[in-house]
Amino acid sequence: MSYFFVSFFIKKSGKIFGNMDYSSYISFVRLRDNKTQIMTKKEIKVLTEKVYKRIIKHYGKSKYHIDVPFVAIESSPYSDADVDEELYGEYCFMMNEITLYWKNIKNIELLARTLVHEYQHYLQSPAWMTRYYTMGYDYNDHPYEVQAFDEEEKWLKFL
Repeated sequence: MSYFFVSFFIKKSGKIFGNMDYSSYISFVRLRDNKTQIMTKKEIKVLTEKVYKRIIKHYGKSKYHIDVPFVAIESSPYSDADVDEELYGEYCFMMNEITLYWKNIKNIELLARTLVHEYQHYLQSPAWMTRYYTMGYDYNDHPYEVQAFDEEEKWLKFL
């Protein structure tokens, strides 16, 4: 396996990843076999703040909650276990919280897609989320999941 590191100095007026504008130094992108991009927890936090603000501005607030969800950045849903590699984040309507599992988020695309997807759940009716499952839908055909996956395709808009 070949490893290499790339660092970006992004000036206040500099742009990278579409419309993203950073005033801070971001050093990231470790590519393994030129395919897997790995970001640190700190980098994910910085990028989350920028992307999340744009998502909120675009979609607005939910009629089912008083305020926008808090975003928590965790390594795993369990303190003593590794997280499933395909679990990037989740939304808890009772806590009104989006949790991102940073160890599984390898690049900015996965980060943006996850934030968009989980924000859709914040916008959706918690009662209907449960009701659809009770009606026999599963994760793959649940109307709210289908809608959230469709919205993910707009991820570039938030960079």
